[in-house]
Amino acid sequence: MASLLTNTSANVALQNLRSVNRNLAEVQQQISTGKEVSNARDNAAIFAVSSVIESDVKGFESISSSLDLANSSLSVARGAAETVTDLLTDIKGLVVSAQEDNVDRAKIQSDVSNLRDQINSIVESASFNGLNFLKGTGSTDFLSSLDRQSDGSVNASNISVNVQNLESTAGTAVAGAFDGTTTTGVNGGGDAAAQLVANTSVFALDVDSGATFTAGDVYEVNIGGRALSYTVQGGDTHDNVSQGLANAINAANISGVTVAHTAGGAGTDAQLDITNNTGDALAISARASDGNGGGLAALANLDVSTALGANSALADIENLIQVGIDASAEFGSAQNRVDVQSEFVTNLTTALREGIGALVDADLEEASARLQSLQVQQQLGTQALSIANQAPNSILGLFR
Repeated sequence: MASLLTNTSANVALQNLRSVNRNLAEVQQQISTGKEVSNARDNAAIFAVSSVIESDVKGFESISSSLDLANSSLSVARGAAETVTDLLTDIKGLVVSAQEDNVDRAKIQSDVSNLRDQINSIVESASFNGLNFLKGTGSTDFLSSLDRQSDGSVNASNISVNVQNLESTAGTAVAGAFDGTTTTGVNGGGDAAAQLVANTSVFALDVDSGATFTAGDVYEVNIGGRALSYTVQGGDTHDNVSQGLANAINAANISGVTVAHTAGGAGTDAQLDITNNTGDALAISARASDGNGGGLAALANLDVSTALGANSALADIENLIQVGIDASAEFGSAQNRVDVQSEFVTNLTTALREGIGALVDADLEEASARLQSLQVQQQLGTQALSIANQAPNSILGLFR
C-alpha cells in the first residue's frame, strides 16, 4: 500500500544511516584520541580500572624521584665514609710509627691532628640537600613503594637509612662512673685512663655504687682495640652495669683475656677483674658517657706524644677504622637496595602503562579498516535515503 503519511522505506534508510553515522563518529574519535575508551561513557568498568592504574603510575613517578634523592644522598655519605676510613688508615700508619722510641712523637702527633681535622671537615661537608648521614642520630625514611591491597586500600612502604655518626665529638662523661681507688689516672670522673697491663696481671675496675645510672648511658671497656660496651637500661644498678660489661667481654671471646665479676650490693662497688694472659702487654681503658658522642669520639683523645699514649692509640685506631668500615658498608648496602628498588619501580611503571594501553588504546589498524567501510556505508545510506524519499512522487502519476 502506497501512503503519503508513512514512508517505511525512508524510515528504514534513515535508521540505517543514523547507525552508520554513530559508528563513524565513534571510529573517528578513536582515531583522533588513540583510545577506544576515552571517557566513562565509552565503557564505565574499563574506565574505572584504567583511572585507578593511572593514579598509581603518577604515584610511582613521585617514588622514582624519592629514590633518586635517596641514591644521591647515600652516594655522598658512602663516598665520605670511605674517605674517612682511608684517612683513619693513614693515621694508623702514624700510630704504628710512634711505637718506636727513637722517633719525634710530637711531630707525629701534629700529623695525626691534621688528619683528624681533615676527617672532621669531611664529616661536616658530607651533606646533600641538607641531609647528612654522618652527623647526629636517628634515621631517614625514603618513599619506596605504594602497596595496593585487594580491598582497594593503599599503603606506603619506605626504605629506612640509619645515621652512621662519624663525628669525633665525645659524649659527656658520666660523673663518678668508676671508682678511682683501684684504677689509676681517672679522667673527668667518667674515664679510666688507658693502662698497659703486663702479662698475667689484672686490671681491676670498680663500677661506683654511688653513680647515677641513666637509661642510654654507655659504659665501655676497650681491650687491645676491642671496644666492648653496655648500654644502661631503665632501673639498672651498678651491679647490672658491671655484669653487663662482663657479659660483653666474655661474648667477645678474646684469646688470653678472662674477666671475673663481683657484685657489690648496697653501698659497695661492683668490681671487674680483667686478667691478661695473652703473653704480651695489653692496653686496657674504660669510659662512660651519656651516649650522645660521635662514633669517632676516641679520635679526639688520640695522643701519640708518649709511649703509653702511642700504645693506647694503637688499640683505639683499630676500633675507629672498623667504625669507618661499618659505616661505608651500611651506606653501600642501603644504596644497593635503593638501586634495586629504583629499577623495579621503573619496570613496574612501564608494565602498568602497557596494561593501561591494553585496556583503553584503540586498535588503529582495525579502526582504519572500519573507517573505510563506514564511509562507503554512509555514501550508500545517503543514496538509499534519497531513493526512498522519491517514492511518494510515484503516487502523483496515479492521479494524472
